Amino acid sequence: MTTAREIMTEGAEYIGADESVLRAARKMAEMGVGALPICGADDRLKGVLTDRDIVVKVLAAGKDAEATTAGELAQGEAVTIGADDDASVILRTMADHKVRRLPVIDGHRLVGMVAQADVARALPDPQVGDLLEALSTD
Repeated sequence: MTTAREIMTEGAEYIGADESVLRAARKMAEMGVGALPICGADDRLKGVLTDRDIVVKVLAAGKDAEATTAGELAQGEAVTIGADDDASVILRTMADHKVRRLPVIDGHRLVGMVAQADVARALPDPQVGDLLEALSTD
């Protein structure tokens, strides 16, 4: 069975919990991505910051994007998968949590990201179709 390690994008970029949301937004724009993992000084994952979080929780709320830190937007425990989890776990986790991107953890370290596009490239069409359907429904 295909594992997360085999299909993930390695060396995932992240934003530090103490860095500004403005810095995160610029980094997302440079990289052409819509989400960045948030890591603390201990290199442990604290959450995932999305472009939607920036718009809704910072800009629309009238907050200063330069004064607001990425860590302030990290809430609860991030949904992750282990590097050696197989494709069925990836699909189930994405569908159950209605997420299109999953940080991949090896021990306590962030080692990559699996996105919906990675899944589409790596897995047979029926599995991908089931995932797309699960992500598209309420």
